[in-house]
Amino acid sequence: MVKRTRLALLAAAVASTVVTAVVGVAVAHAATVACAVRYTVSAQWSGGFTADVTITNLGDPVPSWRLTWAYAAGQRVTQAWNATVTQDLTQVTAANMSYNGAIGLNGTANFGFSGSWSGSNPVPTAFALNGVTCTGSGNPGPTPTPTRTTPPPVPDYPPTGRLCDSDDSIEIGKYWIPNNQWGATGATGSQCIWSNGGPGNPIYWGTSYTWSGDPSSVKSYAAAILGWHWGWRRPNTGLPVQLSANRDVTTNWRFNVTANGASNMNVAYDMWFHPMANPGSADQPTDELMIWLYRSNASPAGSRQGTVTIAGTTWEVWRGYVGTWNVYSYVRTSNTTSATLNIRDFTNDVVSRGWMSSSNYLTSVQAGPEIFTGSGEVNTTLYQVTVG
Repeated sequence: MVKRTRLALLAAAVASTVVTAVVGVAVAHAATVACAVRYTVSAQWSGGFTADVTITNLGDPVPSWRLTWAYAAGQRVTQAWNATVTQDLTQVTAANMSYNGAIGLNGTANFGFSGSWSGSNPVPTAFALNGVTCTGSGNPGPTPTPTRTTPPPVPDYPPTGRLCDSDDSIEIGKYWIPNNQWGATGATGSQCIWSNGGPGNPIYWGTSYTWSGDPSSVKSYAAAILGWHWGWRRPNTGLPVQLSANRDVTTNWRFNVTANGASNMNVAYDMWFHPMANPGSADQPTDELMIWLYRSNASPAGSRQGTVTIAGTTWEVWRGYVGTWNVYSYVRTSNTTSATLNIRDFTNDVVSRGWMSSSNYLTSVQAGPEIFTGSGEVNTTLYQVTVG
């Protein structure tokens, strides 16, 4: 069982139709201000949606940006990432963060947000960058009719060096990897994370660690996170998923474990569940599900309830309560460093035992090594999650 550092920004959604509007920007005074704006409804569900916005600067470089638009159907922005977004009635303003204000010629800035809607959710038809209406070229002109387009392919992400500060994190595709050292208080040691780059799905990454202290308490969990983690951070996760929908959540994971001497640790998936579809940073989960693929001198929280066969493999089944939420752990009876699983098979088993309601939502899928004590590395050579 682990409780993560509370890092939050965005809200996720159950994927539905993708709607894209492309508009642009005109000329302003001495400097030429011109841009194109791509507004994509990346996911939509009853009463809520997420949107991704890309600004392309077609004019002179700008040191900062402020994008404005108006909603025609009463939509409301609830949370945002990579921009500060405010709303006054129908008028919405998105302003750059400290790290993404400058946009050069043909450069881009990206941000996203979650929102609510009722009745309909049409895309905005006009945008203005720094007060100048968008037209999509360096010349002023009328706002074109929104058109459906295919979003650009996800680019390759460059490798990172080793990041060893507890506040470090890596964002890659729909995942992010914090250097999570949530249980290190009073312990001695350190942990680093890195990414080997790639297309964003699958991802390739690793962590090294050296921890001493109480061998029965978790020091760190450097995990690839998809979805909620005391808030939302990355778009297009495909989450949340209500268990009653019985949707596939398939995953492939291959990794290598290098231990320098004796260690107390496991390599495991960690899933979180909420009674609502869009939990915020203050909404504690009601249930946690762990799937242990590999372990060394470690046991889950709670007590062993028996065994079960899932995906052709025998698993120990553990059940516990950690003061705030229930925790269920499926521990492989023999270690493996390669797995292809459907998380639905495990959630269905938990529900069939009467331990969790099928009305709950799967809000997060995480995967990484949970370290109690020891020194070593875990290198992930392939990891991906697909929500069906």
